[in-house]
Amino acid sequence: MKTIKLATIVFLLICSSSFGQSGKLKRADRLYNSFSFVKAIEKYEKLIDTNFNKSYVTRKLGDSYMYLRKPKEAAEVYKYVVQQENVPVEYYYFYAQALRGVGNYDESKIWIDKYKQEASKDSRVTEFLDKEDFISAMFNLKKQYSLTKTNFNTPFSDFGAVEYNNEVVFVSSKDEGVSTKRKYAWNAQPFLDLYQVKKGGSVEQAEKIKGDVNSIYHEGPASFTADGKKMYFTRNNFFEGEKGSDKHGINNLKIFSAELVNGVWTNIKGVHFNNDEYSVGHPSVSSDGKKLYFTSDMPGGIGGADIYVVAINEDGTLGTPKNMGNIVNTEGNEMFPFIHNEGTLFFSSDGHVGFGLLDIFATIEDENNSVVNILNLGEPINSLKDDFSYYLSEEGFDGYISSNREGGVGDDDIYKFTRIPPLMLKGQIFDDANNEPIVDAKVVLKDANGEEIAYFITEANGYYEHIVDRDANFTLEGSKEKYTSLTKEFNSFNLDKEKELVVNLNVGLKPIEDVVLLADLEIIYFDLDKSNIRPDAALELDKVVALMNKYPGMVIRLESHTDSRANDQYNLALSNRRAKSTYEYIISNGIDSSRITEYKGFGETQLVNKCSNGVKCSKEEHQLNRRTEFVIIKMK
Repeated sequence: MKTIKLATIVFLLICSSSFGQSGKLKRADRLYNSFSFVKAIEKYEKLIDTNFNKSYVTRKLGDSYMYLRKPKEAAEVYKYVVQQENVPVEYYYFYAQALRGVGNYDESKIWIDKYKQEASKDSRVTEFLDKEDFISAMFNLKKQYSLTKTNFNTPFSDFGAVEYNNEVVFVSSKDEGVSTKRKYAWNAQPFLDLYQVKKGGSVEQAEKIKGDVNSIYHEGPASFTADGKKMYFTRNNFFEGEKGSDKHGINNLKIFSAELVNGVWTNIKGVHFNNDEYSVGHPSVSSDGKKLYFTSDMPGGIGGADIYVVAINEDGTLGTPKNMGNIVNTEGNEMFPFIHNEGTLFFSSDGHVGFGLLDIFATIEDENNSVVNILNLGEPINSLKDDFSYYLSEEGFDGYISSNREGGVGDDDIYKFTRIPPLMLKGQIFDDANNEPIVDAKVVLKDANGEEIAYFITEANGYYEHIVDRDANFTLEGSKEKYTSLTKEFNSFNLDKEKELVVNLNVGLKPIEDVVLLADLEIIYFDLDKSNIRPDAALELDKVVALMNKYPGMVIRLESHTDSRANDQYNLALSNRRAKSTYEYIISNGIDSSRITEYKGFGETQLVNKCSNGVKCSKEEHQLNRRTEFVIIKMK
């Protein structure tokens, strides 16, 4: 087990680039959203080392440990999470439960009381709390998903949507016009067939799967190998024109495979554990093609229908089915398994604690890939009715479910869900005078109370990004040496929760209008009684030329000065010659004369020290007064 780097959590002083870490955070979130918490922990810990999105990442790290039922590690992380300013109040509850898990009951009570003071109990998780199903209660304290109807639904039964080669394959009984004999006696609907439609298409555009898959009886949910060349699907006990039944005359379900040949599904074969006396169905093949998950009520199970897994050998044959055990299976029914590419198994059950009839659950695995817990996905994924046929995209942010809940189009309907994504704050710090990005600018993000949430240093492109909480007020401060700091306020209220959103906040910093500061300029001195440009002065004037090239909109005025030796009129003329020499040098190096509005001498009228007429001073003190200065008229 990895040691949590608590010192790193406390003393996060290293600022790293946002760009490289952003991709790593998205990868960590994909693992988290796929319930692959062991892998997510590894990614989050590395991100904490870099100080990237520290508040958000630390919370996700604690959650991941808690979902794995590791309260000791979770409590260590939550100890720092609850000290965050503007932390969501549910973390008081999470911390209390973690402390309870390690036997620290007194401290746990303090934090549960604090939670009760600041947040009323969410009605969605009351049942879970009463039954002490903390993991599901934790997940359901905050809405995780948004749900919308799809265009695939009809007045009949539509379910089992999965994505395949930029299409959606689903099951439907919408074919009512071919033959009145093709009606299922149980619900008087046409028999189920497999259909396919382009992603984003409508039910009117859906066509039956090409080939030999669909028969005169039911075809059920399908699953495809990663290369798209093989399909496993459910069908009634009907093969090569022969209908089978058990000793009671019941036509059970069987799993068949099909191969894609020239765009047509053919070579239909049954799996070896099909049996006339019981059903096997709802296949789901793992992304590596090594395992097949399915549902069966075969003898020797735990309940009515159980989830099983069977190895797929290199030659395509199947091994011996293995029951998934009593963490997954109950005395009720577990059905419609779906195995995600990150290894998480999702399924429906009416035996585990749920919201209604069939509810959808996710398995949680430990470091040894053993299932250690299950999690109810909560509302709106689950309802008071049957919710099943869960499918999650590879990225882990969206997918499909099926349900016969109230408000649907027909019997069973297909719904698209979207995991409510994190809200990303992105922007660029740029020079307000020339619109160029500013490297090494400091960006500080503060909450509504003015407490620092995070800070980061921009790279050459001037960009920064950070995940922020929804429905909150923030202040962003941008600063850089030689620039005037700028503060901007913004909020994240009332933003769309159904898609990934970015709050773009670009900040322009105004350069401080001081040529000496901006150009790192040393004072330009002249020799006694001379107006020519000395070699050391030429080096400094080159800096002025470079600065004016950097800021094409910069306009300046030149002012030259002398010391107090010689008479006033002579010094005034000498300073004018010095101003002209400075002007001519700058113009000769490519700067347009219109950008120098005036060059003027002030003689000895603006001394910088005590060395006026009659005052005894050293050569060095007099030298300080023989100078040229630059006044910025405008920058843009």
